Amino acid sequence: MIKQLIKMVFFIVVAISTKLHAEIEIVITDGMDNARPVAVLPFSWQGLGPKTDSKASQDVGAIIASDLRRSGRFNPMARHLLLQNVDNYDEVNVDLWKEKGIEAVVVGRITQVPDGRLKVAYELVDVFRKTQEVRNGKLYNVNRNKLDSYSAFIQPKNLRFHAHRIADRIYEKLTGEKGAFATRIAYVTVDRGQKISHRLMVADSDGYAPQVVFSSSQSIMSPAWSPDAQQLAYVSFQNGRSEVYIKDIYKSTKATLVAAFEGINSAPAFSPDGRRMALTLSRDGNPEIYVLDLTTRRFSRITNHYGIDTEANWTPDGQSLTFTSDRGGRPQIYRKNLFGDKAVRLTYEGNYNASSSFTPDGKTMVLINRTSGVFHVATQDIESGSMQTITETRLDESPSLAPNGSMIIYATVYRGRQVLSVVSTDGRFKARLPSKKGEVKAPVWSPYLN
Repeated sequence: MIKQLIKMVFFIVVAISTKLHAEIEIVITDGMDNARPVAVLPFSWQGLGPKTDSKASQDVGAIIASDLRRSGRFNPMARHLLLQNVDNYDEVNVDLWKEKGIEAVVVGRITQVPDGRLKVAYELVDVFRKTQEVRNGKLYNVNRNKLDSYSAFIQPKNLRFHAHRIADRIYEKLTGEKGAFATRIAYVTVDRGQKISHRLMVADSDGYAPQVVFSSSQSIMSPAWSPDAQQLAYVSFQNGRSEVYIKDIYKSTKATLVAAFEGINSAPAFSPDGRRMALTLSRDGNPEIYVLDLTTRRFSRITNHYGIDTEANWTPDGQSLTFTSDRGGRPQIYRKNLFGDKAVRLTYEGNYNASSSFTPDGKTMVLINRTSGVFHVATQDIESGSMQTITETRLDESPSLAPNGSMIIYATVYRGRQVLSVVSTDGRFKARLPSKKGEVKAPVWSPYLN
């Protein structure tokens, strides 16, 4: 947020696991009324013995149902109301589900094979799907309800994450859009009661399997994913000043220091091709936007203005940067082509706009807007310039888009604590992701995982 950077500049205030003690919990707060009714049946277990492995005992059906529910697009039927308990397509009574208005049914099974792997199989049944075909010169209505079927052999430890991948397939088959459940989120936790109070965390998109990437007694800010989701850039104050690092989250190697100039080093953002990084530096005076070539380690200065330029982000084509600047007197969002001369102002509604990012198609910008003293997540249509506020919470900051552009995770304040929240880009679905202990902030959604 630019207000934090302004404090750093003018007041010289330094802004600023082991396992997370409690997983982030998802509490849906709004938007299920218009969701499509579906049913996800429990997956059956066919094993060589009892499901003693905790990884293999994951409730795949419940995970899939939870994913679909928190997308805001679907409303899975409660398990105690399910009309059947079957595990394959041939046993699904389409007419029974149709009577209850259920649009789609998911059935599946897990089979343990002798080498210890699990075979996971499922079918997606579109209850109302019909086609017509001609038989002997006559037109007949034919039910062809199997919308998708799939099976794979996996290791037991990967079962939960594989359930997210199945949810992605189902989401895509039913909406035509790619799902984003088999992704991860990074965020910062703060527990001021601990000596090591700040932790940079990575977890599955639903908050499970949290892992500590970096911990410190000093502030950690602005995590940013690389396009291949293998690395995280972040700002650390561990040495008494802001420094930018990159760390491979799947290797035990030390983090690589990429910017530690006198003054401000902040707001890293990888380019779409992963070869460059935009960041804010005050190495030559006031805060400006620079681009670092990650191969040659050469910096190129992009902006040159007496105001504060910060929070750069890339357009999807990698040819331009948007950034927050107070060059017009108030923080607003500007866009500058890397090879152009002038920055163009994009926002005019409200007296504060910051933290810009784009949907994958480049047609919509997500940002933080302040109107009447309240900070909200908003979206702005790039062509028309029209802005829509999509949250009702207060003091919102750090919005980050899911890779399919359907959801936004952001930090906000709830009952006096910093928590994470999620909102659909149309503003209809909302959920909170509070932790049981401490505060959570600076969320960032990963790209798709390979």
